[in-house]
Amino acid sequence: MNLSGLRVKPILRLVGGLYLVGLGLAMMIHTSLGVPPWDVLTQGIQKQTNWSFGFAAIVISAVVLLIWIPIRQRPGFGTLVNAVSIGPFADWNRPLMPDLSGFWMNLIWLVLGLLIIAIGSGLYISAELGGGPRDGLMVGLTRVSKSPYWIVRSIAEALVLATGWLLGGTVGIGTAFFAIGIGYLVGITMKMFGFDPKTSQSGVKVSK
Repeated sequence: MNLSGLRVKPILRLVGGLYLVGLGLAMMIHTSLGVPPWDVLTQGIQKQTNWSFGFAAIVISAVVLLIWIPIRQRPGFGTLVNAVSIGPFADWNRPLMPDLSGFWMNLIWLVLGLLIIAIGSGLYISAELGGGPRDGLMVGLTRVSKSPYWIVRSIAEALVLATGWLLGGTVGIGTAFFAIGIGYLVGITMKMFGFDPKTSQSGVKVSK
């Protein structure tokens, strides 16, 4: 992981994008309408093993990073920052969430959170400093398969969701919204920010 070519602009895109991901995640959690599929998987593994949620999440991330090896996806500075920042960013924003009354207000807030996660993901991935374990896997699979990003991610989210549900994870309407919409939305935002996963050679670019 070479840091010598880092520039201020991509670092700002990285941190700003990850902050938005944390904010959007806090918004989705606040509605209590369901968590993203990877968190459903984490819950399922937690129930089956009696591990803590945090430890189960770490194990999943480690396994996902091992899958990077055969598809030649390299970690970068952004991979490390992703691992240590999204959780705290979500925690910082949760006390700022407004009181929401009624299902429809919560649903609107959930959709806004999903959109913010998509914008933040496109922004930080386009910095090309290395994706988080899951985002990096999606970019790598898109590059290798040459399939549209939204198809790759939608299939992956559906498989993760089904596995987590079968293991005992909790599924809600927000989970379904995320699984169906995140791949398409992030595909749009990556294009908005000038990033094409099909032509990305490693997922890491350390100079601008």
